Amino acid sequence: MTSGEGQGTDLARPRAILFDWDGTLVDSWKAIRAALNATLVAMGREPWTLEETQRWVRRSMREAFPELFGDRWEAAAEVFYREYATLHLEHTTPIPGAAELLSSLDGSGVYLGVVSNKNGKYLRREACHLGWEGHFGRIVGATDAAEDKPSPEVIKLALEGSGVSAGPEVWLVGDAGIDLQCAENAGLTGIMVGDNQETTASGGREARRFANCLKLADFLRRVRPGA
Repeated sequence: MTSGEGQGTDLARPRAILFDWDGTLVDSWKAIRAALNATLVAMGREPWTLEETQRWVRRSMREAFPELFGDRWEAAAEVFYREYATLHLEHTTPIPGAAELLSSLDGSGVYLGVVSNKNGKYLRREACHLGWEGHFGRIVGATDAAEDKPSPEVIKLALEGSGVSAGPEVWLVGDAGIDLQCAENAGLTGIMVGDNQETTASGGREARRFANCLKLADFLRRVRPGA
């Protein structure tokens, strides 16, 4: 279950916030879909709709592609990255309010990081392209840790060197059920941004929901440490 905005008065100001990337802070679906459809066609498959693309790319490539392409998955991955490399910077744009949210947290004492199932190399290129790399202590993508989201291994790596341990005082902010599952697996507080109605697969730890990044920024300005 998720609860609505304004019902989070029991939440203390977090010591750390880890953000998902695609669909949470940035929109790069155009590039992802174009690269994936080029891959599907090259592998003799039909192209996908945007909805199908968004549903499948929640998992990392090393988990999703073997299921899609079988023993040809590594060849498919080469096609995908060749296409994606030519498109992604041009077609990666901030989600409305994301830049303001990150800027509002600068100097707040809250540690910020990114945990994404996008390949880490391309993830960090996009952060640099947007001028956002300075906001984050660590930017963790697929294959950077031993396992990808929803494994708690990505959380351990994202918090490494921060002085903050995994626990309820760490928020994982995302837009999909896999983010809430990862938060639950690591013992974090799951926060949903946007209108996706997914929840944790197990229906475990309750998550707070905010309509957009600006609503979350407003809440964080008002909430007291240790509230």
